[in-house]
Amino acid sequence: MADRGLSRGLTDYGDRGFSLYLRHAFAKSMGFSDAMLERPIVGIATAGGGFNNCHRLTPELVTAVSRGVLGAGGLPLEFPTISLGEPFLTPTSLVFRNLMAMDVEEMIRAQPMDAVVLIGGCDKTVPAQLMGALSAGKPAISLVVGPMMTGSFEGVRLGACTDCRAWWARYRAGELSDERIGEVESNLATTAGTCAVMGTASTMACVTEALGMSLPGAATPPAVHAERLRVAEATGARAVALAAENLTPDRIVTRASVENALRVLLAIGGSTNAIIHLTAIAGRLGITLTLAHLNEISATTPVLVNLKPVGDHYMEHFHAAGGVGALLRELAPLLQLDAATVAGETLGERLSHVPAYVGRDVIRSAAEPLVERDALVALFGNLAPNGAILKAAAADARLMEHEGRAVVFTSLADMSARIDEPDLDVEPDDVLVLQNAGPIGAGMPEAGYLPIPKKLLARGVRDMLRISDARMSGTAYGAVVLHVSPEAAIGGPLAAVRTGDRIRMSLRDKRLDLLLPDAEIADRLREFARTPAPSRGYAKLYNEHILGAERGCDFDFLMMDPSVGPASETSGAGTV
Repeated sequence: MADRGLSRGLTDYGDRGFSLYLRHAFAKSMGFSDAMLERPIVGIATAGGGFNNCHRLTPELVTAVSRGVLGAGGLPLEFPTISLGEPFLTPTSLVFRNLMAMDVEEMIRAQPMDAVVLIGGCDKTVPAQLMGALSAGKPAISLVVGPMMTGSFEGVRLGACTDCRAWWARYRAGELSDERIGEVESNLATTAGTCAVMGTASTMACVTEALGMSLPGAATPPAVHAERLRVAEATGARAVALAAENLTPDRIVTRASVENALRVLLAIGGSTNAIIHLTAIAGRLGITLTLAHLNEISATTPVLVNLKPVGDHYMEHFHAAGGVGALLRELAPLLQLDAATVAGETLGERLSHVPAYVGRDVIRSAAEPLVERDALVALFGNLAPNGAILKAAAADARLMEHEGRAVVFTSLADMSARIDEPDLDVEPDDVLVLQNAGPIGAGMPEAGYLPIPKKLLARGVRDMLRISDARMSGTAYGAVVLHVSPEAAIGGPLAAVRTGDRIRMSLRDKRLDLLLPDAEIADRLREFARTPAPSRGYAKLYNEHILGAERGCDFDFLMMDPSVGPASETSGAGTV
């Protein structure tokens, strides 16, 4: 019997015939006929759960995917994996992204499936699924759950979660009562799906489509639209074809497709988190994505999508305006059009049948961009030798060339305790600095969006230069420097900063510097003492093997070493 379907990866009892006989017997206990058990199997990896609001409609998607699989002659078998609900995890979902990636990889490899559909959406879920699937090496296709629809409050449109932050800032400034912020809270997230703006979830949906790992048009249909179910059905049908063609992810995710995805990330004004995730995804196939190359690409890529937090609109508008397909057509001169996709066609072939309509209030032309260049940039300097990230497109332009006095918080707890103290010594031109919030220090939470001190909010201040080794939600905005590496908790230069020091940040020069002599910085760092590491469990594994932000925060033993990995063009090994 061919090594497909139930005959794949037999449980080892020392007798292959018995193993298959027993597997069939237990499969029949689920009511499957012999005819069904002869079909190729499409696994459906689901990441739903009671702690994940984004994935509330996953059962509907499973039904639609299964319909597509059955119609194409396959047998759909659903299986669960770890679920990562962004606001329901402590200290942060990034800590568990690699754990989920390991779960996805091992379950794809261990269970008898010929292809897999990856259903997910919430922030770290999609990258975790892609990382695991790339490492598992079986044909795979992604299906995102889709974005929420917007709500409203007193005639104002609301969408999680950029508006969450804007209204919360107004509440902290004393402009809203407890009752009114409660009403806002009840109208921010009113449907199933991921955040309605270009946060990390929407960004990764668009990046995944640009990578070629989801069907054309799969990124943007809202979670509650019928189109989302039609995409799901088509995804199931395509998964059966992927199995027949043995079209594995290493033939899709190549240097060319990673660079295309990076272009799209910049053109949508996407989440800073996606730099970490795309780096980790590429690293699973030995493709090195460098921050220096990010700057090269960013310098020639315009922001074309007018969505919050960079612009004004929401994902439902992006979908109606033409979605990722319309954007790709605008970017075509900058893209590598021979890149393959899971749809069985090249990117160029896909663009040949993109509908002509484009909603220009949402998707700008390349001739009239929202921002001309440098949406996301990497900064280097004596404060960030390995790099830091700035989402310049979502910041106050006056702060892009700035020098100020540091006001330092040594931890998340220190910041929480002191940020709103009436006697905090802080002025609008100061630089807020948060230490020990990186991958080792605190799990790299989305705390890099340091709140403006309440005393300054009352004076009308709405943006300040803020620097940390933490992350920031893709839904956030402001002059925020993130991912400073090496991080403070392992003795990076950020650990040397003290209140009163001068810091200079320059978008023009792509630099971030502590204005102290190198010798003084070195003297201060000699006093550094690393905190004791966890002694057991996943926390111990994480602490011992997590890589820095510039390397995608993957585990060192999970990335493919490009020096020993596949060297062919189709494998994608190389440097971007």
